[in-house]
Amino acid sequence: MKRLLKAFKTLLSLSFIVAVVLAADAQDKSKRPSPPAQTKATVDGTAVTIDYSQPAVKERKVWDGLVPYGKVWRTGANEASWIEVSKDVTINGKNLPKGKYGLFTIPGEEEWTIIFNKTWDQWGAYDYDSEKDVLRISAKSEKSDKFYERFTIDANDSGTVSMSWENLAVKFDIK
Repeated sequence: MKRLLKAFKTLLSLSFIVAVVLAADAQDKSKRPSPPAQTKATVDGTAVTIDYSQPAVKERKVWDGLVPYGKVWRTGANEASWIEVSKDVTINGKNLPKGKYGLFTIPGEEEWTIIFNKTWDQWGAYDYDSEKDVLRISAKSEKSDKFYERFTIDANDSGTVSMSWENLAVKFDIK
């Protein structure tokens, strides 16, 4: 009976260890098909952080296909993208208070709407609520300087944020 109890305890311990390892592996977002990414910049003493996921083109039609024109997009994949600014800033000349915001977009053929929303912690844009928008700006889309297989956001210390994917780029300025 003692041997059976000891074997049961050993099996239970091993099962627990396997469950913990599997759970930790499931939490590893870097193994997702659209891995996480982050860009950081310091603009005139203001820390800017943008967190997003990077879907790939994979020979698909991206614009007005995978990402429809005229509809709110999470601006990446998986969880909604977010931006955090450590001080009050202006985005393309419009005020954005210090804080953390969901970064959503409405892509268009020639112009995009870029949205900064109070709700930053959500999956995709399924629960997006325009009533919680803090700021909306417009930005022109343009042909990118190269082909981007993965959606990429780059922020630099001069305050330019560039969102590029496939053969398209959209930029806005933080001051």
